[in-house]
Amino acid sequence: MSASTVSTASVGTSDTAAAPGPGWAEEVRALARRRDAVVLAHNYQLPAIQDVADHVGDSLALSRIAASAEASTIVFCGVHFMAETAKILAPDKTVLIPDARAGCSLADSITAEQLREWKAEHPGAVVVSYVNTTAAVKAETDICCTSSNAVEVVDSIPRDREVLFLPDQFLGAHVRRELARENMHVWAGECHVHAGINGAQLTAQVEADPDAELFVHPECGCATSALYLAGTGAVPADRVKILSTGGMLDAARATGATSVLVATEVGMLHQLRKAAPEVDFRAVNERASCTYMKMITPEALLRSVREGTDEVHVAPELASRGRAAVQRMIEIGQPGGGGE
Repeated sequence: MSASTVSTASVGTSDTAAAPGPGWAEEVRALARRRDAVVLAHNYQLPAIQDVADHVGDSLALSRIAASAEASTIVFCGVHFMAETAKILAPDKTVLIPDARAGCSLADSITAEQLREWKAEHPGAVVVSYVNTTAAVKAETDICCTSSNAVEVVDSIPRDREVLFLPDQFLGAHVRRELARENMHVWAGECHVHAGINGAQLTAQVEADPDAELFVHPECGCATSALYLAGTGAVPADRVKILSTGGMLDAARATGATSVLVATEVGMLHQLRKAAPEVDFRAVNERASCTYMKMITPEALLRSVREGTDEVHVAPELASRGRAAVQRMIEIGQPGGGGE
């Protein structure tokens, strides 16, 4: 039986539902107020979803909001592990995800059973799980992290302790490189979207626009290539920024560049362009779009706030065990900082 479940009385109906009319956003807001719901949207969501949400952010920012929200219902426009995390942090609240099929290839790259077997091979090791994991995996975790505080989380662990870092191999490699930590073992998982943004694409874009800054998410397969370009002098080192999505927004507001090449899921461009409309933000790979994130359509969101579907449930025992790991992540995250 799954560690978490979703009530899906009408899951999938968004595929055939008529497109909402021009007043759909106002209807969503009115229905959300009637339901005493707060609508949260991740930075990778469709622009229309981002624009209708009460709060837009990354994993860490949205986790904080979920933990402190006064509304009795949280409508989470994101992928399933994010809605699960909200339920873990707010067990007494109703948590809805507009389409329960919105999964995550990275979260699926390790199971709780695999983690238990890995822990048995390294007794005494500290388990650090990226927030992009299932509730069952979080229950086997000592401390969670996001891409913005992963370095700080691992650095908070005594250097004589082994660390098991999971599931993203590229973020893990970034942390190990930053801390020069040899006793850190990294699971070989990946986000298929970020892994698909490769070094050859980045190099070609840099050659076409040598004056651009680079904003690179540490989950990307091209992160090492970006650092290599900086090391060889092909791009000035101060123009290469390895950043979480929240960090990208901070950097966008502060940049003096006229153009920025962005290596992450393309949904992020919407918030970047709103933050700094005078800057030309361009995707390193325009096809880097997460199908799961894009399952949260206006039709699905409208259905969710109208009908109360699809509700996320996490087994209380698992939620209790995972809550401590997520709360430690929130405590270590810098105020105002970004997450995934």
